[in-house]
Amino acid sequence: MILSAFLTSVGINLGLCFLFFTLYSVLKNQPVNVPVYAPRLYKEHSESQQHRDDFTLERLLPSPGWVKRALQVTDDQLLAISGLDALVFMRIFVFSLRVFTFGVIVGIFILLPVNYLGNQLDDDFSDLPKKSLDSFSISNVNNGSNRLWIHFCAAYIFTAVVCYFLYCEYSYIFSKRIDCFNSSKPQPKQFTVLVRGIPVSAGSSTSETVEKFFTENYPSTYLSNSVVHRTSRLQAIVNEIEKLCKKLTRLKSTNGSEQKLSRSGFLGLFGKKVNLVEHYESKLEDLEVKMKEVAQLSLAREEVSAAFVCFKSRLGAAIALHIQPGINPTEWVTQRAPDPHDVYWPFFSASVVKLWIAKLVVIVAFIALTILFLIPVVLVQGLIHLDQLEKWFPFLKGVLKITLVSEVVTGYLPSLILQMFLSFVPPILVVFSSMQGSNSISKIEISACTQMIVFTIWNIYFANAVSGSALYRVRMFIEPKTIPTILAQAVPAQATFFITYVLSSGWASISSELFRLFPLISWYMTRLFDRKSDHDFEVPQFSYHSVIPRILFFGLVGITYFFLAPLILPFLLIFYCLGYVIYRNQLLTVYEQKYETNGKFWPTVHNTTIFSLILMHVIAIGIFGLKKLPLASSLTIPLPILTLLFNAYCRKRFLPIFKGYPTECMVKRDKEDENDPDMSEFFEKLVKAYQDPVMTRIRSSDNSDNNLNSPLLHSLNV
Repeated sequence: MILSAFLTSVGINLGLCFLFFTLYSVLKNQPVNVPVYAPRLYKEHSESQQHRDDFTLERLLPSPGWVKRALQVTDDQLLAISGLDALVFMRIFVFSLRVFTFGVIVGIFILLPVNYLGNQLDDDFSDLPKKSLDSFSISNVNNGSNRLWIHFCAAYIFTAVVCYFLYCEYSYIFSKRIDCFNSSKPQPKQFTVLVRGIPVSAGSSTSETVEKFFTENYPSTYLSNSVVHRTSRLQAIVNEIEKLCKKLTRLKSTNGSEQKLSRSGFLGLFGKKVNLVEHYESKLEDLEVKMKEVAQLSLAREEVSAAFVCFKSRLGAAIALHIQPGINPTEWVTQRAPDPHDVYWPFFSASVVKLWIAKLVVIVAFIALTILFLIPVVLVQGLIHLDQLEKWFPFLKGVLKITLVSEVVTGYLPSLILQMFLSFVPPILVVFSSMQGSNSISKIEISACTQMIVFTIWNIYFANAVSGSALYRVRMFIEPKTIPTILAQAVPAQATFFITYVLSSGWASISSELFRLFPLISWYMTRLFDRKSDHDFEVPQFSYHSVIPRILFFGLVGITYFFLAPLILPFLLIFYCLGYVIYRNQLLTVYEQKYETNGKFWPTVHNTTIFSLILMHVIAIGIFGLKKLPLASSLTIPLPILTLLFNAYCRKRFLPIFKGYPTECMVKRDKEDENDPDMSEFFEKLVKAYQDPVMTRIRSSDNSDNNLNSPLLHSLNV
């Protein structure tokens, strides 16, 4: 890519960023847009938001005050408002800003001049706009030049700096996780263990078996148990009831006493005319009768050999979790229980055989998705290389000769197309993860996050870098010794693509997160055609599983291209600056999490950073070999070994705290609870905390006098 095409891409993305920032600064000041740009605040103060203030000119003027407010919030305040996951997410930006600030200083002021002053590529200096960006990369340094030792030293120093900052962040989050545990109120998951593989004897129920076993073996700490039932059919009925309830509530609230008539058939176009209110009420009564019939069947016949077992102390739950309860290791299998609202109940409706088959299906589907994604990758490579595009589509030769068109096609469209296709992947991976047998939503998201990182690195980084023939790619696996050489040849050649990818998928994408175009359109469409009450309004949840992989991928690109093409570093630094401000604002005003992983995303961040460093070292070994500097190539070999030793130390030092809390902390909290007068009330709630929400609604309905007064219909009485 020539310099003019690159500057065109910079101009387009810079203009988009400015546009999104300006529109956000204006639109957020309009009271009607509060549910879009501050839904968290809208939900908390819904009653006070009903009025509309008089028009003022100040609301049409862009204001950067939100930036100052976002930056003034301390880590402790962010932790109290949005939780530990939000703090860990923001620490990714803090870590990246520190790393790439150092990288920019070394890369731009030392490595970039060294690269530019080389003459390996023999470019024409007189025509700067048409000069290739490769002139700013290590490819332009002469083979065998002693200047390459500067890159060698930079690789060692940069690795040490990254490891130092990584250790500091791991230590910081480690201490925050301990502090959150010590200062938090008692939580149900701290006192509960999920037990599977319960051997139920003839003539006794699952609940009786669990009660007998834990009373005998844990007499001083056992509290209660909640047996799990298969409720997938029941859940479908309840979902249908809730939809009808919302329709009926909306119909009564909008029409008042006026009764709307419509046809009962498909889309209201066929069938006889009916009174919708009476029609919906009749359907609700029928569904409640059906719901109770299915509920009785679920209680009687569809017990799962699993139960949530609650204990009187955290230490008691930890002992049951980590020490094998029964003689047979395939029976009484214990797992850490998630929060009640984090439980993924469909997990219990699948048998062991179905879960095993589902895991195989997911592996095959993931491989198929990876192969299919190579299609847009090939298309993107064709856009980068206009000569290939002209061969595929000869009728475009005339258009592509226009300077502006060619600059937009090569400098902006490739990364935009790739980002568009990539946006469809996270929801698919969430489905894959849910099929693999996770018992909590948070585990599903962590699994989807890991899969997304692997998918992104393979399809965006390697598939674009190693963009030769299929045989060329397979050679990497047939002859592993050639991997450093292949990467050294392929990765520097794609530097311009990744720079433009940072601009479009980084700058523009993160600015669009601030603008929230689709939620804005959805909100106005809802106001026009489907007026919902405040009770139906839901605050959106933050998709860590889709955002974290993108941030980590940019970190991988920055680390691997640190000494190859340092021109990318300032654009990455700007991306992380934008992300730090924008996501800090969004987490405070827009998003609300219903569950917490308590910082368990950080080990994934750490592992990805270590992989990025190892990849940089492998490329360095190959590039120094290609540049006829074998001594530097040999002296780089200890670098990945030292990095892996550092990683092993961090795993030994910090990782155990992310798998469970130490006895010292649990005993301390248990002693504090002995003097807490609210613990008796907590244990009363704990006994019912892990009941299936569907079954809880059924029991509430059974306690009502009749169907018309059941909780599902009670709210509809106007």
